[in-house]
Amino acid sequence: MARALVTWGGWDGHQPDLVAALFAGWLREAGVAVEVHDTLSCFDDPARVTEFDLIVPVWTMSEIAKEQALNVSAAVAAGTGLAGCHGGMCDAFRANVDWQFMTGAQWVAHPGNDGVEYGVRITSGHEVVAGLPDFGVRTEQYYLHVDPAVQVHAVCDFPVVEGPHSVNGAVAMPVVFTKGWGKGRVYYNALGHQANVIDHGVPAEMLKRGMLWAMRR
Repeated sequence: MARALVTWGGWDGHQPDLVAALFAGWLREAGVAVEVHDTLSCFDDPARVTEFDLIVPVWTMSEIAKEQALNVSAAVAAGTGLAGCHGGMCDAFRANVDWQFMTGAQWVAHPGNDGVEYGVRITSGHEVVAGLPDFGVRTEQYYLHVDPAVQVHAVCDFPVVEGPHSVNGAVAMPVVFTKGWGKGRVYYNALGHQANVIDHGVPAEMLKRGMLWAMRR
């Protein structure tokens, strides 16, 4: 049986406990054995981290020890999958460049804050989005600094809310992307400010597919 590690903590505003429970429930429904932790000490033992087929971090604006980040990086490079969403993966540890290099992006802004209405467009035929329609959301719109090596599968258009970035014109910002890290697969979805953004519809389906895609084969 495949094994997944879901770990949550950090900023309470992202409801990490509820999002982690959502992810754990989906994985169990798919027949995966899931461990859920509310501490980063689950990354302390490099051999044990590598035993998992999937790691799902749900942390925002927190701090990780360099050794813990490197243990996860080594596990993913050896074949463990990594999947996550919103600030829970790509604003998890702002001070750790090892984490950012592995995950493929870092949050830098959400112009207009919460409650922005915008569209998400599917841009590839990859299995994490194949057959899914474009859709609209009302939530934070993430502006990310993104690794040019990622494969983008859905985007949103900036600017929606005017700001100093608007003078640069239209920008198609990745919402869903995948990348490789050694033998491992990495999946990211920028949606998920709170659990009710991703617990239904196309966002839920994309995340379910993304976690299972990233999981070690």
